[in-house]
Amino acid sequence: MKAFVTGATGFIGANVVRVLLERGHAVRALVRPTSDRRNIEGLPIEVAEGDLRDFASVKRGMEGCELVFHVGALYSFWVRPRRLIYEVNVDGTRNVLRAALELGVEAVVYTSSVAALGLGSRDRPATEETPVEPRHIVSDYKKSKYLAQELAIHFARKEKLPVYIVNPSYPVGPYDVKPTPTGQLILDFLRRKVPAYMDTGMNVVAVEDVALGHLLVLERGKPGEPYILGGENLTMKELLELLAGITGLPAPRVRIPYRFALPISYLNAWYCALFGGTPRMTPDTVRMARHYMFYDPRKAVEELGFPRTPAREALRRAVEWFRKSGMVKGVENGRPS
Repeated sequence: MKAFVTGATGFIGANVVRVLLERGHAVRALVRPTSDRRNIEGLPIEVAEGDLRDFASVKRGMEGCELVFHVGALYSFWVRPRRLIYEVNVDGTRNVLRAALELGVEAVVYTSSVAALGLGSRDRPATEETPVEPRHIVSDYKKSKYLAQELAIHFARKEKLPVYIVNPSYPVGPYDVKPTPTGQLILDFLRRKVPAYMDTGMNVVAVEDVALGHLLVLERGKPGEPYILGGENLTMKELLELLAGITGLPAPRVRIPYRFALPISYLNAWYCALFGGTPRMTPDTVRMARHYMFYDPRKAVEELGFPRTPAREALRRAVEWFRKSGMVKGVENGRPS
């Protein structure tokens, strides 16, 4: 079957494309003319130039495809102008789903995010059923992914479009060229730019597992239902200690209290707004760090057969890829164990 893939040049998308090719599917990728295409160089795929914000180019690229994998999104906590993240993540999703409905495709897999779900706690990780509290949707990224997922659910339930929804947690691994915020943390660690940490936590998952989950949901999932594609829940301290064990580099020992981190983040954001650049932390990311972003992927494991690569192995692969990609040049470090 022929699959239309958005976001193929990105982190998750590049891994989804490879799984599709391994399973014998033909792939046509929607790619902006200005996109960095390193992640798809040399792959036997078709390229259709277009933009998620342009319905005509989305529909034109999708014609003749039976399957749609809408992976493309802006994954960032600092986008200027701010409206851009809604144009891409919300309006772009609407364009993809509308085109799929009009063309009568067999199925759509939509890559949502745990950012669109409710928050749990360290003791009670969130599930797909955890209620979403508006006060916890604190960033434009989270808001845009929540609104986009609501669109996907609407098209599945009201328009009867077979839309399958996956919610990756915090993937790590190969082809993170941008990198994503999670990948940036690993890269900063390798560059010895993580002098301290905050008392928070996240769910770390291998990106290869996430890519496979996109096909598993198509084979075994139910349209209109979210599935958390997650791995291990780790505190930030545990994550950094794992990286230290993998690389031989020291883990930071200093913990920054929230009351100090928040004003620093405002200064950081203010400086970048005036002089350009991307802040390492923003007021939104610090507010999110107050919560343990722990998730329970049991539904995907039991219903889809979703694999769970250990976090240490997922992080080791990420470290190895960052080093081989040349993104850690000029830094003395240990070797992966």
